[in-house]
Amino acid sequence: MLGWFLISVYIAASLGLMAYGLNSYVMVALFIKKKKNAADMRKDVLKAFDPLTSDLPAVTTQIPLYNEFNVAERVIGAAVAMTYPGGRHRIQVLDDSDDETADLVQALVKSYATKGVDIACLRRNNRMGYKAGALQAGLDDTTEEIVTIFDADFIPPEDFLLKTVPFFLNDENLGLVQARWGHVNENVSHLTRAQALGIDGHFMVEQAARNFSGLFMNFNGTAGVFRKKAIMDAGGWHWDTLTEDMDLSYRMQLAGWSALYMPDLVVCAEIPEDIRAFKSQQYRWAKGSMETAIKLLPSVIRSGVPWFQKVQAFFHMTHYMIHPLMVTVAVLALPVILTLHQDMPSWVFALLFFFLFFTVCAPPFLYMTARSTLGKSPVRTLGIIPFLMIAGTGISLSNSRAVLEAFMGIRSGFTRTPKKGQTPQKVYAVPLPVSSVFELALGCYCFFSFLVYLGRGKYLVGPFLAMYAAGFLLTGIMTARQTMEMKRT
Repeated sequence: MLGWFLISVYIAASLGLMAYGLNSYVMVALFIKKKKNAADMRKDVLKAFDPLTSDLPAVTTQIPLYNEFNVAERVIGAAVAMTYPGGRHRIQVLDDSDDETADLVQALVKSYATKGVDIACLRRNNRMGYKAGALQAGLDDTTEEIVTIFDADFIPPEDFLLKTVPFFLNDENLGLVQARWGHVNENVSHLTRAQALGIDGHFMVEQAARNFSGLFMNFNGTAGVFRKKAIMDAGGWHWDTLTEDMDLSYRMQLAGWSALYMPDLVVCAEIPEDIRAFKSQQYRWAKGSMETAIKLLPSVIRSGVPWFQKVQAFFHMTHYMIHPLMVTVAVLALPVILTLHQDMPSWVFALLFFFLFFTVCAPPFLYMTARSTLGKSPVRTLGIIPFLMIAGTGISLSNSRAVLEAFMGIRSGFTRTPKKGQTPQKVYAVPLPVSSVFELALGCYCFFSFLVYLGRGKYLVGPFLAMYAAGFLLTGIMTARQTMEMKRT
């Protein structure tokens, strides 16, 4: 009975992974089908817009900061440099810093203000609500109709407002415009290249496919523009999840407001170069996404939207479920092979192999589509995909913990991802993830399982176990190495 139970769980986890993987084909199909019409619509709106004659609404640019000494000056300078009619653009620096950043921000704000820039710094007595709390405090102090948000490591182009605000004039029901993320440090290492590939896949294909097809899409926390009334109608910023951006954007769309995604408007940002910072960021996104799913999926299901929208909202908000499913498959592979005493028929093996191969190719196909659309080398993309798959596997244990904590209702503080900037002057330490030792242990376990599968001639699952072993071992080793390097410096 125990053996059949383990086999059943193993099969269920495998089918779950297949479902998430195959949905990548759906995203690519929707993207290819809708991208031209959506691009033509955006061009028509901007072509009809004349910044000299249009009655542009007043805008507040919010820059939430917490101990960002290395990048604060850059983002504030970029915000100041944005082109917009005089007297209609206000910059609001929401600084919760408790290190040297606070003095730097005060000096910058004072300097720009003496030059005639409409800029102010808002400081709170506490960090209640973390980033979401700061954004809500800033919103309460805002009278402008439009609010745009940039995280500390983002560098908005000068024409950002002129390329986003016109859409709010064209559509009174528009509540959000989201731009695409670019990368200022993509080529630093294999880790940053892998992250850039994953981000490109999400922003170029997934976000576009959802938005162009009328599905729910999310605000990505930065490089976005809101209509203030849409935020208020949705109930304002909440901080009961770690992904306040996804939470607000879903509530806004459930309240009847629409969103627009602009893949041709790029705002460059910094990718984590430290494996610990990457894991910390992914942990926050994984836990926050699941917290948002638990909070809002019932409302989505009860809503009157078509069933396809509900299904895609489920895949979207619960995407990080792939990590506990991967860990389940990795852990149960050995007991399953030791339990099974019967070889499958050749036709079943052939059918299963084809289905697995088709599923495994789905995410790489999405990444290839994204990169080809961006005009990047397909050969180089193919070279990065294996490392992205290994990195994604390696963080699955940490993200599984995040998902489990979300289901258990365990709350945790908002840990921001440290930024280095172009010339880092201050080193921000990243806590050593407690999962590192377990990642090394699980990597060794998966390698042993891999050898057992090879010894028994089971070549269908063997390659997956090899990838799991490589992912867990590489992540654990990189974490330990970077931690030792940090201690030495």
